[in-house]
Parts: sequence; structure tokens; C-alpha cells
Amino acid sequence: MPAPIRSRHLKKSDFQQLFKPLKPTLFSESPSPRPSTLIQKITSISWSATGSLLATCTTSNIRIWNPERANVKSSTELRNAHPKHGAAFGTAGVSGDAVEKVAFCPDRENVLASTGADGMVRVWDVRVPGGATGVAGRGTPVGDVRIGDSGIFLTWHPGGDQLLASRKDDMIHCVDVRQCLKGKDEKGNKDIFYQLSFSNSGREVFAPTADGVVKIFDYPTFTHLHTLSGHTATAYCVRHSPAGSHVAVGSADSTISLWDTTSWFCSGTLNAPSQLTSVKDMSFSFDGQYLVAGSGSEARDGLPGLNVYHVDTGEVALTVETANCPTFVAWHPGRYWVAYAGDPGGLKVVGAGSGI
Repeated sequence: MPAPIRSRHLKKSDFQQLFKPLKPTLFSESPSPRPSTLIQKITSISWSATGSLLATCTTSNIRIWNPERANVKSSTELRNAHPKHGAAFGTAGVSGDAVEKVAFCPDRENVLASTGADGMVRVWDVRVPGGATGVAGRGTPVGDVRIGDSGIFLTWHPGGDQLLASRKDDMIHCVDVRQCLKGKDEKGNKDIFYQLSFSNSGREVFAPTADGVVKIFDYPTFTHLHTLSGHTATAYCVRHSPAGSHVAVGSADSTISLWDTTSWFCSGTLNAPSQLTSVKDMSFSFDGQYLVAGSGSEARDGLPGLNVYHVDTGEVALTVETANCPTFVAWHPGRYWVAYAGDPGGLKVVGAGSGI
């Protein structure tokens, strides 16, 4: 896989000057030229490793977009990606269960994983029409694993050969993608884990909990190593910055704590006047200088505006005007393009097609 093309790093003043004039591009699933006023229930956004593909899931379907072409005709849809009653993908007459999460493999451009209410983890070979990745197979399932109860979250190991998938009953499954065989189960004892995230090295797993702390486990032994205690309300999401210097934690208290990975002390807190509800999703820019957040299912209680935080200063570098509070967010892996959901019409991307 070729190395992703990366933008030059922009200091805050230059970023503000170049990013602020950009208007969001709407990626609508409707073929009509008139934008829809309906709000799609997008539950996950994921960029491919080089950023040439962008995946979303809405109810029972997965869609893979070409970020350079917003027309729905340039996308690929995996309809009823997780069929009900354990049926095989593509079975005629069987509707789909809800798809909860999609995630592109970190080192293979065409490989996408998904999980949903059918209790399956499915690995796909995908490509956008027109050969954007040059890989054969348009939405071909290449393997799946039954994890039992409803799958609610999954995350890739940085090496690209293993997945962690969590179920509604808080059981964690380790999946070896090379064999598509279930590994081992790890029970979170009394803890409720809302998300799982690997460190950049893949040697640690970060697990935010209902108690407001983030537990750090060794991988693959799941030995408890350390606890980050910075929130009194539920901790929902956690991310390791691309440079490795920070771990960010999003919480029900509407703030984001930043942790120095050398001292493991909390080095600061990110918040904004318009961020009034829980932080349930976060994404760092490719250089780790900027961070955006979404509120997931609680966005209905929040205010409009996508805040772009400058990590080093803790300030809001700028706020993208939106109709609603953003739900899910994702930075491009090599450019200052940010995708977000929650507005009428569907997925939107700020910066798509620009040179920054």
C-alpha cells in the first residue's frame, strides 16, 4: 500500500486562515439534486488508511464513499450488511440488523470491518467504483466471526491483523483477521467499557469506564497496568494522539482531558461554551495538533457548531457552523479534512477536495 499523501503542518494562525473559509461538502444518499431535510442516523465514520475511501453506516446499510466525488453514484452500498437471524450476506428476502460500527484496516486500503446487532464481526473487501483502490471486489465479505450477543464496538490493532470487538454484555472478543477465527474472551469484571482503543504501538489497550476512569491494559495479556482518573462522570471515548504525546479522554461531563504520556499527569482540559453535552466520539488530526468531538446519541441535547480544538494551547481554534450538534467525527489520515454527521442531508466533509 502506498504511503498516504500528507498536507504540510499548519500552525494555528495559518490553519485558521485556510480552514475557516471552507464550506462543508454534503455526501447525500439521495439522487435528487435537492438536499434532504432528514437527518440520517449515521452511527460510525471511518477513513481508509490513505484517505481515498470513507465509510459510514446507517441503520442496516454500509456505504463507502469516494471523498473526491460527493455524488451517490460514485459510492458503493452494502445493503443489509448484517442480515437478521444469522442469514448469510446477500440472502434474498432477509432484512438487515442494525450496523453499529465500521472501521477500516490501518494498513490495507480495501479492508473494512463491521459489527452489528446480529452478533457478527464481518470483514469486507471494498472499493469505490472507478477503481479508487485498484483492488478487485466491490463489497465482498471475505470472512466473519460470530461473537454472540449484539456487537457494539470494534477497533483494529495497529498491525492490521487483529480486532477487538465488544458486545452489549461487556464481553470482549479478540479476533485474528488472518484466520477469521475467534480468539479469547475477556470479561471486564464489574466494569462497563464504553469503547476500546489501542495505543499507537499496539502494546496497550485503553478502556473508558462508567466510573469516569480509563483503565490501561497490557495487550494481549489484559493485565491491568494503570488507571487515568480525571472525570467524575462516565468516560465514553479515548484516543492516542498520532505523535504519541497525549491521550485524550471524552466524558459525560462535556469535557476532554488530555494526558501526558511521559508523566501520565493530566496536562489540560478542552471545553467550549457550545459543548454542553457528553463527548462520545473524538478524532485527532493527522499531526495531532487539532481535535474534534461528537456527542453521539446525546447530540440532540447539544448546541450547533463543530469545535476544532488546538491541542497545545487548549483553545478552540475555530468553530465550523453546523445546523445541529455533531454526532460522529473523523479527521482524514493525511489532510486537514474533517467528516462529521448529525446535520440534515447526511454526511458532511469540511475541506474535501481542497489542497490543505
